[in-house]
Amino acid sequence: MRENPLVLHVLGARPNFVKAAPVVRALGGLGVRQGIIHTGQHYDALMSDVFFADLGLPEPVANLAVGSGSHARQTAALLVGLEEVVQEHDPDLVVVYGDVNSTLAAILVCAKLGVPTAHVEAGLRSFDRGMPEEVNRVVTDALADLLFATSPEALAYLAGEGVPASKVHLVGNPMIDSLYAALPSLDPAPVIARLGIPDRYAVATLHRPANVDTAEAAKELVDAVLEVSRQVPVVVPVHPRGKARLAEAGLVDGGTVRVVDPLGYVDFLSLVRGAALVVTDSGGVQEETTVLGVPCLTLRPNTERPITITHGTNRLVTPALLPAAAEKALADGAATPAGELPVLWDGKAGPRIATVIAAWLKGDNLAPASQAKRPE
Repeated sequence: MRENPLVLHVLGARPNFVKAAPVVRALGGLGVRQGIIHTGQHYDALMSDVFFADLGLPEPVANLAVGSGSHARQTAALLVGLEEVVQEHDPDLVVVYGDVNSTLAAILVCAKLGVPTAHVEAGLRSFDRGMPEEVNRVVTDALADLLFATSPEALAYLAGEGVPASKVHLVGNPMIDSLYAALPSLDPAPVIARLGIPDRYAVATLHRPANVDTAEAAKELVDAVLEVSRQVPVVVPVHPRGKARLAEAGLVDGGTVRVVDPLGYVDFLSLVRGAALVVTDSGGVQEETTVLGVPCLTLRPNTERPITITHGTNRLVTPALLPAAAEKALADGAATPAGELPVLWDGKAGPRIATVIAAWLKGDNLAPASQAKRPE
């Protein structure tokens, strides 16, 4: 290993930024030289630039600006662009986050170039290979050199796939680190005033391909959300990838539905914190509502984050069941997590990850997750 090793973080979509910020900050505190590659998978300023500002992330050393496209076209552009940047900067370790196409492309490029990699949020599984994200997770975990798991069940999933325990570290959830850091700034009132919505409202985030990529699925989804809006006003920050399809299906601004542009990190979580209910198909939102104690209905047949159901406030629903589930959640009021929050969701995941990476860069081997005592 070089005397002054370099760590590069590959970030492509807004959940990546949220997970990376605590790790980047903690590595900086340890004096590790590092840089960010922004792939531009989320290319809109409201989907990326504002997140960099809200989370205090440094300017990227490269921005590939790949934009949107089919999975094949986007991944191909990422492969070409990332290969050039990785070869140019010659990092000692590349850290990838989550399960987006940028993560898959980076892990493939580094595997071909012989560059070591680390995967933050390893071992999550929905066991649904119809989800593009599930394919990305499995491939990424098979190729990564260091795997950072957010929850205990991930350890068993990785072991079942033949990943050596020596590579795996249970560290907690860095997305929750970012949430705790932002908590003092999360004030719903200014956002509510700016959007012109009443004090009691629901928030809906809808973007998964299975929900928005066909006219039939989008229509079923929109009809269900409109039914919920007859019970409580619904604010919908619309993701660019599904905006046109949802509009065609009838999701338009007006009446008890407020369709808005994507919000920054602090504004969005402020809105979620003040909500009576959240309807989502996002993975990260399931985790954030678990900590914030906001009832969450997830429009998916499965989740790679089952811990948000067993420990949190989350429930899986179909579009057909959504109106009735929303009625019950609104009647029940504020949700209460079942017992303590998931293990190691304590705001210290970033420092744990940084400690392992710094030791690895020095050639030290820390005890794997299956052997180590619970981290302090």
